Amino acid sequence: MAEGDILQPEPDGTAGKEAVDRAFGAENRNRLIDRYFQASTDKVTAANAWQHVYRLLLWSDPTTGLAHCYESDKSQPGKPWYARSLAFHDWLCRSLVAEPGTLAYDIDWLFIKACADLADVVLRREARQAQVAAQQRLPYGDRGFPEPGADPELAAIIKEALGPFFATEPPADRWHTVTQKVRQFLAVQNKRKNLVGEGFEDVLAQIVRRASGGTDESVRVRSLLYEIPGFNRARQGGKENKVDLAILRPTMRTLVTAKWSVRADREKQFPTEYDEYINAESENQKFQYVFVTNEFDPARLMRACESLYRNNPMFDHVVHISTDAVQATYGELAGSRNAANSRRRVVEHIERGRLISLEQWLSTLVTQ
Repeated sequence: MAEGDILQPEPDGTAGKEAVDRAFGAENRNRLIDRYFQASTDKVTAANAWQHVYRLLLWSDPTTGLAHCYESDKSQPGKPWYARSLAFHDWLCRSLVAEPGTLAYDIDWLFIKACADLADVVLRREARQAQVAAQQRLPYGDRGFPEPGADPELAAIIKEALGPFFATEPPADRWHTVTQKVRQFLAVQNKRKNLVGEGFEDVLAQIVRRASGGTDESVRVRSLLYEIPGFNRARQGGKENKVDLAILRPTMRTLVTAKWSVRADREKQFPTEYDEYINAESENQKFQYVFVTNEFDPARLMRACESLYRNNPMFDHVVHISTDAVQATYGELAGSRNAANSRRRVVEHIERGRLISLEQWLSTLVTQ
């Protein structure tokens, strides 16, 4: 199927939502990830896997201009995480051999391509709708009705800021085009959460397959638990669980919970999730429970490393996309006592091998 035919305009009023869902949905997302790896000149290895993750999924925070590593509101200039964001940005540029001012063009590949697909769909849909709308507006043609999508308030904000630099006043249709593009940009940014959520799982699956010689059957994404060999169906009336990533090797089954970042509610789900996995296990054989993340918050990373289940570590491995990035971002362990202590403990977990990198974890899969 040709690339331009992947996403077709919809015939009804749900076209806008469905177009967005399709552009950012699993089918198109995986098509784009495949295209990225097919075009890449570097074979995926344990050593370079983190680079592919960051090039595909990491983005530049528009409010700081820096590579995103922490919540935007806590990373603004003057706040502690702005200094750490600068350190992360610097480390990433050096590691990817990229210029600090243009790093944004070297990352965020998946989101940018999905947005391009969406733009194609929107343009095709709007061209068709404009013809219908023109007929609907004919009875009111001489009364000065506003054009569809007109946003005079947004146009006024832009004009107030940039008007003094204009050589001539832009025509009305140009204001219309600009305000529509701004509104579409802001609307599509809300889809990033979905793309980074499930997209992280899809990218990890592709990387595990390519780095360790796995297949679609041995590396499964969002599978129901009972579909994985050696696990029973949930009790009648119970909710069927989906496993973010399941890796089936000859000597080990690995169930992965993959979270780009960690919220408090997600932390609370981990013990419940693990308990359900244990209760569903039907072969009385060991399986691994692994947590993979790009979280930089030291308290959250520390809790993941130290969480216990029946007096044993809950996670067999706690994996960060790059532990080098974590240490570079934390920098000197100065500052407030509590914050420095949690960062110090995370670094200790790295040194002891409790918190490992994506490279280290992928290397262990090859031997299983």
